[in-house]
Amino acid sequence: MDILEKLSKRWNGIDYPFLIHKNNSLRFDEITNQQDINLSEVKSGDVVALIGDFNPQSILALLQLIEKNVIIVPLTVDTKAQHEYFFKSALVDVVIEGGNVKRFNHNQKHELIESLRSKEHSGLVLFSTGTTGRPKAILHDLTLFMQRFETPRPTLKTINFLLFDHIGGLNTLFHTLFNKGTVVAPNSRSVENILATCVEHKIEVLPTTPTFLRMMLMSGLIPKSVPKSLRIITYGTERMDQPTIDALCKLLPNIEFRQTFGMSELGIVRAKSKSNNSLFMKIGGEGVETRVVDNVLEIRSQTRMLGYLNAESPFDDEGWYNTKDIVEELDGYYKIIGRTNETINVGGLKFMASEVERVALQYEHVELAKAEAKPNPITGQHVELTVQSASNSAVDKVGLKMFLAAQLPNHMMPKRLKVASVSVGHRFKRA
Repeated sequence: MDILEKLSKRWNGIDYPFLIHKNNSLRFDEITNQQDINLSEVKSGDVVALIGDFNPQSILALLQLIEKNVIIVPLTVDTKAQHEYFFKSALVDVVIEGGNVKRFNHNQKHELIESLRSKEHSGLVLFSTGTTGRPKAILHDLTLFMQRFETPRPTLKTINFLLFDHIGGLNTLFHTLFNKGTVVAPNSRSVENILATCVEHKIEVLPTTPTFLRMMLMSGLIPKSVPKSLRIITYGTERMDQPTIDALCKLLPNIEFRQTFGMSELGIVRAKSKSNNSLFMKIGGEGVETRVVDNVLEIRSQTRMLGYLNAESPFDDEGWYNTKDIVEELDGYYKIIGRTNETINVGGLKFMASEVERVALQYEHVELAKAEAKPNPITGQHVELTVQSASNSAVDKVGLKMFLAAQLPNHMMPKRLKVASVSVGHRFKRA
Protein backbone atom coordinates (compact mmCIF):
# COMPACT_ATOMS: atom_id res chain seq x y z
CA MET A 1 0.00 0.00 0.00
CA ASP A 2 1.65 3.28 -1.13
CA ILE A 3 0.14 5.25 1.71
CA LEU A 4 3.01 7.73 2.14
CA GLU A 5 2.98 8.65 -1.56
CA LYS A 6 -0.81 9.00 -1.52
CA LEU A 7 -0.81 11.23 1.56
CA SER A 8 2.15 13.30 0.32
CA LYS A 9 0.16 14.16 -2.82
CA ARG A 10 -2.83 15.20 -0.72
CA TRP A 11 -0.71 17.41 1.52
CA ASN A 12 1.42 18.88 -1.27
CA GLY A 13 1.53 22.66 -1.06
CA ILE A 14 -0.31 22.86 2.30
CA ASP A 15 1.62 24.94 4.81
CA TYR A 16 -0.53 24.61 7.92
CA PRO A 17 0.33 21.88 10.46
CA PHE A 18 -1.06 18.38 10.48
CA LEU A 19 0.19 17.65 14.01
CA ILE A 20 0.68 19.82 17.08
CA HIS A 21 2.76 17.83 19.57
CA LYS A 22 4.32 19.29 22.73
CA ASN A 23 3.57 22.74 21.31
CA ASN A 24 5.54 21.97 18.14
CA SER A 25 3.57 22.50 14.94
CA LEU A 26 4.56 20.07 12.20
CA ARG A 27 3.42 19.95 8.59
CA PHE A 28 2.92 16.52 7.09
CA ASP A 29 6.14 16.80 5.06
CA GLU A 30 8.08 17.66 8.24
CA ILE A 31 6.90 14.40 9.80
CA THR A 32 7.82 12.30 6.77
CA ASN A 33 11.21 14.02 6.34
CA GLN A 34 12.39 13.39 9.90
CA GLN A 35 14.99 10.72 10.65
CA ASP A 36 13.07 7.49 10.61
CA ILE A 37 13.53 4.22 12.46
CA ASN A 38 15.64 1.58 10.72
CA LEU A 39 13.04 -0.96 9.63
CA SER A 40 15.33 -2.97 7.39
CA GLU A 41 14.90 -6.06 9.59
CA VAL A 42 11.10 -5.89 9.31
CA LYS A 43 9.71 -8.13 6.57
CA SER A 44 6.36 -8.12 4.81
CA GLY A 45 3.91 -10.21 6.80
CA ASP A 46 5.68 -9.77 10.15
CA VAL A 47 3.57 -9.13 13.24
CA VAL A 48 5.03 -5.91 14.65
CA ALA A 49 4.25 -4.41 18.06
CA LEU A 50 4.69 -0.62 17.85
CA ILE A 51 4.86 0.93 21.32
CA GLY A 52 4.20 4.62 20.85
CA ASP A 53 1.85 7.58 21.02
CA PHE A 54 0.60 10.31 18.74
CA ASN A 55 4.08 11.75 18.27
CA PRO A 56 5.97 12.33 14.98
CA GLN A 57 8.20 9.26 15.29
CA SER A 58 5.33 6.86 16.06
CA ILE A 59 3.12 8.25 13.31
CA LEU A 60 5.89 7.94 10.69
CA ALA A 61 6.71 4.41 11.86
CA LEU A 62 3.01 3.47 11.68
CA LEU A 63 2.73 4.68 8.07
CA GLN A 64 5.98 3.00 7.04
CA LEU A 65 4.83 -0.29 8.58
CA ILE A 66 1.55 -0.09 6.68
CA GLU A 67 3.55 0.29 3.47
CA LYS A 68 5.48 -2.87 4.34
CA ASN A 69 2.23 -4.87 4.62
CA VAL A 70 2.90 -6.00 8.17
CA ILE A 71 0.38 -6.85 10.90
CA ILE A 72 0.62 -3.92 13.32
CA VAL A 73 -0.03 -4.18 17.06
CA PRO A 74 -0.18 -0.57 18.37
CA LEU A 75 0.53 -0.35 22.11
CA THR A 76 1.20 2.35 24.69
CA VAL A 77 3.41 2.53 27.76
CA ASP A 78 0.23 2.67 29.89
CA THR A 79 -0.25 -1.08 29.34
CA LYS A 80 3.40 -2.01 29.95
CA ALA A 81 2.47 -4.63 32.55
CA GLN A 82 0.46 -6.52 29.93
CA HIS A 83 2.90 -6.28 27.03
CA GLU A 84 4.35 -9.77 27.42
CA TYR A 85 0.82 -11.20 27.33
CA PHE A 86 0.03 -9.06 24.26
CA PHE A 87 3.22 -10.19 22.45
CA LYS A 88 2.38 -13.84 23.08
CA SER A 89 -1.32 -13.55 22.18
CA ALA A 90 -0.64 -11.71 18.89
CA LEU A 91 2.32 -13.95 17.89
CA VAL A 92 4.56 -10.86 17.68
CA ASP A 93 7.71 -11.17 15.55
CA VAL A 94 9.15 -7.68 16.09
CA VAL A 95 8.85 -5.06 18.84
CA ILE A 96 9.58 -1.38 18.12
CA GLU A 97 9.92 1.07 21.00
CA GLY A 98 11.55 4.44 20.52
CA GLY A 99 14.35 3.82 18.04
CA ASN A 100 14.89 0.23 19.13
CA VAL A 101 13.87 -2.71 16.95
CA LYS A 102 13.89 -6.16 18.55
CA ARG A 103 13.06 -9.43 16.78
CA PHE A 104 11.58 -12.45 18.52
CA ASN A 105 12.08 -16.00 17.31
CA HIS A 106 9.09 -18.33 17.40
CA ASN A 107 7.59 -20.92 15.09
CA GLN A 108 3.92 -20.32 15.90
CA LYS A 109 1.40 -19.71 13.15
CA HIS A 110 -2.25 -18.71 13.03
CA GLU A 111 -4.54 -19.30 10.07
CA LEU A 112 -5.96 -15.75 10.18
CA ILE A 113 -2.50 -14.21 10.06
CA GLU A 114 -1.50 -16.59 7.28
CA SER A 115 -4.56 -15.54 5.26
CA LEU A 116 -3.44 -11.89 5.42
CA ARG A 117 0.08 -12.85 4.40
CA SER A 118 -1.18 -14.80 1.41
CA LYS A 119 -3.13 -11.71 0.22
CA GLU A 120 -0.14 -9.42 0.98
CA HIS A 121 -2.50 -7.28 3.06
CA SER A 122 -1.50 -5.30 6.13
CA GLY A 123 -3.24 -6.13 9.40
CA LEU A 124 -4.18 -4.48 12.68
CA VAL A 125 -4.37 -6.14 16.09
CA LEU A 126 -6.25 -4.37 18.88
CA PHE A 127 -6.91 -5.71 22.36
CA SER A 128 -10.32 -5.74 24.01
CA THR A 129 -10.70 -3.54 27.08
CA GLY A 130 -13.53 -5.29 28.88
CA THR A 131 -13.46 -5.62 32.66
CA THR A 132 -13.99 -9.39 32.61
CA GLY A 133 -11.48 -12.00 31.44
CA ARG A 134 -8.13 -11.58 29.73
CA PRO A 135 -7.98 -9.13 26.80
CA LYS A 136 -8.75 -10.67 23.43
CA ALA A 137 -6.49 -10.11 20.39
CA ILE A 138 -8.73 -8.65 17.67
CA LEU A 139 -7.40 -8.98 14.12
CA HIS A 140 -8.53 -6.67 11.29
CA ASP A 141 -7.56 -6.56 7.63
CA LEU A 142 -5.96 -3.10 7.72
CA THR A 143 -5.90 -2.84 3.92
CA LEU A 144 -9.70 -3.04 3.91
CA PHE A 145 -9.97 -0.93 7.08
CA MET A 146 -8.12 1.95 5.40
CA GLN A 147 -10.44 2.03 2.39
CA ARG A 148 -13.11 3.89 4.38
CA PHE A 149 -10.82 6.94 4.53
CA GLU A 150 -10.55 7.24 0.74
CA THR A 151 -13.83 9.19 0.51
CA PRO A 152 -13.15 12.88 1.29
CA ARG A 153 -15.04 14.16 4.33
CA PRO A 154 -15.04 17.45 6.23
CA THR A 155 -12.58 17.70 9.10
CA LEU A 156 -12.22 20.03 12.08
CA LYS A 157 -9.30 20.74 14.39
CA THR A 158 -9.39 17.82 16.81
CA ILE A 159 -7.67 16.91 20.05
CA ASN A 160 -6.62 13.26 20.03
CA PHE A 161 -7.89 12.32 23.48
CA LEU A 162 -8.38 8.63 22.68
CA LEU A 163 -5.19 6.60 22.72
CA PHE A 164 -2.74 5.20 20.15
CA ASP A 165 -3.88 1.61 20.82
CA HIS A 166 -7.60 2.42 20.58
CA ILE A 167 -9.71 2.08 17.43
CA GLY A 168 -11.20 5.53 18.08
CA GLY A 169 -7.79 7.15 18.42
CA LEU A 170 -6.57 5.58 15.18
CA ASN A 171 -9.80 6.57 13.44
CA THR A 172 -9.22 10.21 14.44
CA LEU A 173 -5.63 10.05 13.21
CA PHE A 174 -6.43 8.52 9.81
CA HIS A 175 -9.51 10.71 9.25
CA THR A 176 -7.42 13.82 9.89
CA LEU A 177 -4.54 12.59 7.73
CA PHE A 178 -6.69 11.75 4.72
CA ASN A 179 -8.81 14.90 4.97
CA LYS A 180 -5.98 17.37 5.51
CA GLY A 181 -6.97 18.44 8.99
CA THR A 182 -5.03 19.30 12.14
CA VAL A 183 -4.79 17.04 15.16
CA VAL A 184 -3.46 18.12 18.54
CA ALA A 185 -1.80 15.57 20.83
CA PRO A 186 -2.35 16.56 24.49
CA ASN A 187 0.57 16.64 26.93
CA SER A 188 -1.61 14.94 29.54
CA ARG A 189 -5.24 13.93 29.87
CA SER A 190 -6.23 15.69 33.07
CA VAL A 191 -9.36 17.84 32.89
CA GLU A 192 -7.31 20.99 33.44
CA ASN A 193 -4.78 20.18 30.71
CA ILE A 194 -7.36 19.08 28.15
CA LEU A 195 -9.40 22.27 28.58
CA ALA A 196 -6.26 24.45 28.55
CA THR A 197 -5.13 22.74 25.32
CA CYS A 198 -8.56 23.31 23.77
CA VAL A 199 -8.26 27.02 24.61
CA GLU A 200 -4.65 27.41 23.44
CA HIS A 201 -5.12 25.67 20.09
CA LYS A 202 -8.74 26.67 19.38
CA ILE A 203 -9.89 23.04 19.30
CA GLU A 204 -13.15 22.40 17.47
CA VAL A 205 -13.76 18.70 18.28
CA LEU A 206 -13.19 16.89 21.56
CA PRO A 207 -13.68 13.09 21.35
CA THR A 208 -13.79 11.62 24.85
CA THR A 209 -15.54 9.31 27.31
CA PRO A 210 -18.58 9.71 29.61
CA THR A 211 -16.33 9.26 32.66
CA PHE A 212 -14.09 12.12 31.56
CA LEU A 213 -17.12 14.33 30.84
CA ARG A 214 -18.46 13.59 34.32
CA MET A 215 -15.08 14.60 35.79
CA MET A 216 -15.13 17.73 33.63
CA LEU A 217 -18.63 18.57 34.83
CA MET A 218 -17.69 18.23 38.49
CA SER A 219 -14.40 20.13 38.14
CA GLY A 220 -16.06 23.54 38.27
CA LEU A 221 -14.11 24.58 35.17
CA ILE A 222 -17.07 24.67 32.82
CA PRO A 223 -18.40 26.69 31.18
CA LYS A 224 -15.79 29.37 31.93
CA SER A 225 -12.77 27.33 30.73
CA VAL A 226 -14.38 26.02 27.54
CA PRO A 227 -13.30 27.97 24.42
CA LYS A 228 -15.83 29.37 21.97
CA SER A 229 -14.01 27.45 19.21
CA LEU A 230 -15.25 24.10 20.59
CA ARG A 231 -18.16 23.02 18.41
CA ILE A 232 -18.55 19.27 18.93
CA ILE A 233 -18.00 16.88 21.83
CA THR A 234 -18.28 13.20 20.99
CA TYR A 235 -18.53 10.54 23.66
CA GLY A 236 -18.48 6.76 23.60
CA THR A 237 -16.64 3.59 24.71
CA GLU A 238 -18.97 3.23 27.73
CA ARG A 239 -22.53 4.08 28.78
CA MET A 240 -23.46 7.72 29.42
CA ASP A 241 -25.91 8.65 32.19
CA GLN A 242 -28.81 11.06 31.70
CA PRO A 243 -28.05 13.46 34.60
CA THR A 244 -24.57 14.14 33.20
CA ILE A 245 -25.62 14.81 29.61
CA ASP A 246 -28.51 17.01 30.80
CA ALA A 247 -26.18 19.11 32.95
CA LEU A 248 -23.58 19.42 30.17
CA CYS A 249 -26.15 20.51 27.61
CA LYS A 250 -27.45 23.15 30.02
CA LEU A 251 -23.98 24.54 30.76
CA LEU A 252 -22.76 24.32 27.16
CA PRO A 253 -25.81 25.08 25.00
CA ASN A 254 -23.78 26.01 21.91
CA ILE A 255 -21.90 22.70 21.73
CA GLU A 256 -23.22 19.72 19.80
CA PHE A 257 -22.97 16.49 21.78
CA ARG A 258 -22.71 13.35 19.67
CA GLN A 259 -22.88 9.85 21.04
CA THR A 260 -20.63 7.39 19.24
CA PHE A 261 -20.84 3.62 19.14
CA GLY A 262 -17.99 1.33 18.39
CA MET A 263 -16.54 -2.01 19.27
CA SER A 264 -13.12 -3.06 18.10
CA GLU A 265 -14.61 -6.33 16.90
CA LEU A 266 -16.98 -4.53 14.51
CA GLY A 267 -14.79 -1.76 13.12
CA ILE A 268 -16.17 1.77 12.91
CA VAL A 269 -19.97 1.85 13.14
CA ARG A 270 -21.80 5.11 12.52
CA ALA A 271 -24.15 6.48 15.17
CA LYS A 272 -26.48 9.48 15.23
CA SER A 273 -27.99 10.89 18.42
CA LYS A 274 -31.75 11.52 18.41
CA SER A 275 -31.11 14.99 19.89
CA ASN A 276 -28.38 16.83 21.76
CA ASN A 277 -29.29 15.53 25.21
CA SER A 278 -30.86 12.24 24.14
CA LEU A 279 -29.14 8.94 24.86
CA PHE A 280 -31.12 7.32 22.04
CA MET A 281 -29.10 6.88 18.86
CA LYS A 282 -29.39 5.33 15.44
CA ILE A 283 -26.70 2.77 14.71
CA GLY A 284 -25.86 1.74 11.20
CA GLY A 285 -24.12 3.01 8.11
CA GLU A 286 -23.17 1.23 4.95
CA GLY A 287 -22.82 -2.53 5.41
CA VAL A 288 -24.17 -2.49 8.99
CA GLU A 289 -27.33 -4.26 10.19
CA THR A 290 -28.84 -4.28 13.68
CA ARG A 291 -31.42 -6.33 15.56
CA VAL A 292 -32.49 -6.84 19.17
CA VAL A 293 -32.79 -10.32 20.68
CA ASP A 294 -34.11 -10.59 24.26
CA ASN A 295 -33.40 -6.85 24.75
CA VAL A 296 -29.75 -7.30 23.73
CA LEU A 297 -28.35 -5.50 20.69
CA GLU A 298 -26.81 -7.63 17.93
CA ILE A 299 -24.91 -6.23 14.94
CA ARG A 300 -23.77 -7.62 11.60
CA SER A 301 -21.06 -5.56 9.94
CA GLN A 302 -19.06 -5.85 6.73
CA THR A 303 -16.14 -4.09 8.45
CA ARG A 304 -15.95 -6.62 11.27
CA MET A 305 -12.71 -8.19 12.45
CA LEU A 306 -11.34 -11.34 10.86
CA GLY A 307 -11.46 -12.95 14.30
CA TYR A 308 -9.70 -13.35 17.63
CA LEU A 309 -6.15 -14.69 17.71
CA ASN A 310 -6.53 -16.08 21.23
CA ALA A 311 -10.23 -16.99 21.52
CA GLU A 312 -13.11 -18.58 19.65
CA SER A 313 -15.08 -16.51 17.13
CA PRO A 314 -17.97 -14.58 18.75
CA PHE A 315 -20.03 -14.48 15.53
CA ASP A 316 -22.94 -16.83 14.96
CA ASP A 317 -23.40 -18.82 11.75
CA GLU A 318 -25.09 -15.84 10.06
CA GLY A 319 -22.40 -13.35 11.09
CA TRP A 320 -24.30 -11.66 13.95
CA TYR A 321 -22.33 -10.33 16.92
CA ASN A 322 -23.87 -10.18 20.40
CA THR A 323 -22.75 -6.82 21.83
CA LYS A 324 -23.98 -7.72 25.35
CA ASP A 325 -25.51 -4.23 25.46
CA ILE A 326 -29.04 -4.21 26.89
CA VAL A 327 -31.07 -1.59 25.03
CA GLU A 328 -34.40 0.17 24.87
CA GLU A 329 -35.88 0.82 21.41
CA LEU A 330 -37.76 3.92 20.27
CA ASP A 331 -38.72 4.57 16.64
CA GLY A 332 -35.61 2.88 15.29
CA TYR A 333 -33.31 4.43 17.89
CA TYR A 334 -31.48 2.50 20.61
CA LYS A 335 -30.60 3.54 24.15
CA ILE A 336 -28.02 1.45 25.99
CA ILE A 337 -29.15 0.92 29.58
CA GLY A 338 -26.47 -1.52 30.70
CA ARG A 339 -24.49 -4.65 30.00
CA THR A 340 -25.67 -8.21 30.44
CA ASN A 341 -23.05 -8.74 33.16
CA GLU A 342 -24.42 -5.73 35.08
CA THR A 343 -27.84 -7.24 35.76
CA ILE A 344 -28.50 -7.60 39.50
CA ASN A 345 -31.00 -10.17 40.84
CA VAL A 346 -32.26 -9.58 44.39
CA GLY A 347 -34.74 -12.21 45.46
CA GLY A 348 -35.87 -12.78 41.88
CA LEU A 349 -36.28 -9.05 41.13
CA LYS A 350 -33.91 -8.04 38.32
CA PHE A 351 -32.61 -4.55 37.61
CA MET A 352 -29.56 -2.82 36.14
CA ALA A 353 -26.66 -1.46 38.18
CA SER A 354 -26.99 1.69 36.05
CA GLU A 355 -30.41 2.41 37.61
CA VAL A 356 -28.84 2.73 41.07
CA GLU A 357 -25.90 4.75 39.72
CA ARG A 358 -28.20 7.16 37.87
CA VAL A 359 -29.93 8.10 41.12
CA ALA A 360 -26.67 8.39 43.09
CA LEU A 361 -25.17 10.75 40.50
CA GLN A 362 -27.98 13.22 41.12
CA TYR A 363 -26.87 13.74 44.72
CA GLU A 364 -24.73 16.75 45.61
CA HIS A 365 -20.95 16.39 45.21
CA VAL A 366 -21.08 12.82 43.79
CA GLU A 367 -18.58 12.75 40.92
CA LEU A 368 -18.62 9.03 40.02
CA ALA A 369 -20.70 6.06 41.15
CA LYS A 370 -20.37 2.30 40.76
CA ALA A 371 -23.03 -0.21 41.84
CA GLU A 372 -22.14 -3.89 42.04
CA ALA A 373 -23.92 -7.15 42.78
CA LYS A 374 -22.58 -9.11 45.75
CA PRO A 375 -23.55 -12.62 46.88
CA ASN A 376 -26.22 -12.79 49.57
CA PRO A 377 -27.18 -16.04 51.38
CA ILE A 378 -30.83 -15.03 51.68
CA THR A 379 -31.69 -13.02 48.53
CA GLY A 380 -29.05 -14.46 46.21
CA GLN A 381 -27.54 -11.03 45.59
CA HIS A 382 -27.58 -7.54 47.06
CA VAL A 383 -26.28 -4.15 45.92
CA GLU A 384 -23.13 -2.44 47.14
CA LEU A 385 -22.47 1.15 46.04
CA THR A 386 -19.25 3.14 45.89
CA VAL A 387 -19.39 6.88 45.26
CA GLN A 388 -16.48 9.24 44.65
CA SER A 389 -16.75 12.80 45.87
CA ALA A 390 -15.82 15.76 43.72
CA SER A 391 -12.52 17.51 44.40
CA ASN A 392 -12.54 19.74 47.49
CA SER A 393 -16.05 18.58 48.37
CA ALA A 394 -17.44 15.93 50.67
CA VAL A 395 -20.42 13.66 50.15
CA ASP A 396 -22.86 13.55 53.07
CA LYS A 397 -23.14 9.79 53.49
CA VAL A 398 -26.19 9.92 55.76
CA GLY A 399 -27.92 12.37 53.45
CA LEU A 400 -27.12 10.19 50.43
CA LYS A 401 -28.65 7.14 52.12
CA MET A 402 -31.83 9.08 52.80
CA PHE A 403 -31.87 10.36 49.21
CA LEU A 404 -31.48 6.86 47.79
CA ALA A 405 -34.19 5.48 50.10
CA ALA A 406 -36.61 8.12 48.83
CA GLN A 407 -35.83 7.33 45.18
CA LEU A 408 -35.27 3.57 45.04
CA PRO A 409 -37.48 0.57 45.86
CA ASN A 410 -36.28 -1.49 48.82
CA HIS A 411 -34.71 -4.32 46.79
CA MET A 412 -32.51 -1.81 44.92
CA MET A 413 -31.22 -0.10 48.06
CA PRO A 414 -27.48 -0.65 48.64
CA LYS A 415 -26.75 -2.83 51.65
CA ARG A 416 -23.33 -1.23 51.81
CA LEU A 417 -22.43 2.33 50.85
CA LYS A 418 -18.92 3.69 50.87
CA VAL A 419 -17.35 6.97 49.85
CA ALA A 420 -14.06 6.14 48.12
CA SER A 421 -12.26 6.43 44.80
CA VAL A 422 -14.00 4.75 41.88
CA SER A 423 -11.36 3.01 39.77
CA VAL A 424 -10.81 4.72 36.39
CA GLY A 425 -8.47 3.15 33.84
CA HIS A 426 -5.93 4.94 31.63
CA ARG A 427 -8.59 5.21 28.90
CA PHE A 428 -10.81 7.23 31.27
CA LYS A 429 -13.37 4.46 31.54
CA ARG A 430 -14.60 3.13 34.85
CA ALA A 431 -12.79 -0.12 35.59
